[in-house]
Amino acid sequence: MIADSPLVLAATRRPVPHTPAWFMRQAGRSLPEYRELREGTDMLDACRTPDLVTEITLQPVRRHKVDAAIFFSDIVVPVAAVGVDLSIVPGTGPVVAAPFRTRADLDRLPDLTPDAIPDITESVQRLVAELGSTPLIGFAGAPFTLASYLVEGGPSKTHERTKALMHGDPQLWNDLCERLAQISGAFLRAQVEAGASAIQLFDSWVGALPRADYTAYVQKHSTAALAAVADLGVPRIHFGVGTGELLDLMGEAGADVVGVDYRVSLTDAVARLGDSYAVQGNLDPALLGAPWEVLEARVRAIVDEGRNAPGHIFNLGHGVPPHADPDVLTRIVEVVHEHSAR
Repeated sequence: MIADSPLVLAATRRPVPHTPAWFMRQAGRSLPEYRELREGTDMLDACRTPDLVTEITLQPVRRHKVDAAIFFSDIVVPVAAVGVDLSIVPGTGPVVAAPFRTRADLDRLPDLTPDAIPDITESVQRLVAELGSTPLIGFAGAPFTLASYLVEGGPSKTHERTKALMHGDPQLWNDLCERLAQISGAFLRAQVEAGASAIQLFDSWVGALPRADYTAYVQKHSTAALAAVADLGVPRIHFGVGTGELLDLMGEAGADVVGVDYRVSLTDAVARLGDSYAVQGNLDPALLGAPWEVLEARVRAIVDEGRNAPGHIFNLGHGVPPHADPDVLTRIVEVVHEHSAR
């Protein structure tokens, strides 16, 4: 039963037969079979085609024997589904044709309803049927990160326009994030109702904020997105990059599992979080290119650190790089399972 799978057990802080492992961006560019399948297909089109989503999501499960599949999507898929004109540019990321800067722009963000994403429901249902006892993790972007893409017009290293809007027009900022929380929450809920066994809310860029700003302008919107599936009984994972100073606040937003990037040790993360949350992480993706004996030692050390957490899911501290050797990922899963076997 999926409820007794290592991933769900760890996420709900129950004893596990071994530490479960999966990788952010495990489905995608590092796999030759993915590149072959995706050739000639736009990213957004791929994310809305059930045949492709199903096969791409399954590829790393077959290859790596990971303990969970992560739904193949992109954080801007639900925003595009409600009508925002955007594209995913190779080598750049999501680019918004007309950035959001004024109150009038809110009219371009209607609520997301299930009838806008029937293909997502179909893809999840197909995957659950194929995966059997392996859980599927649903996926969405958090309001802050989505808002940053919309306001900046694309990826940003400084988030200058985002922060200026947040502080300069807090009412507009909160109204924008309320709409995005509904969209993210509805996207998560559709996946869980179709059969996903857990969800992860990605707040990729929220590490750009200090604690005070997170509390004042972000936390309640992440809480709303996570609350959209609170009644469905699935574990909720919350992850961001550079969020060492925010870990406890991200947990308080409604998470069962707090993702830890590679900048903070699991030992320190557990000390900051206490016994209320499982943790996920946190091998530095850069080490995937290190000599195997160095990498293996680090993997074992992270598993050992995770023993002191109420629950631990092994993962990278960010996503799989496109140039990663897939065979290395497979070996990591084997080591995690062997070293953690109870």
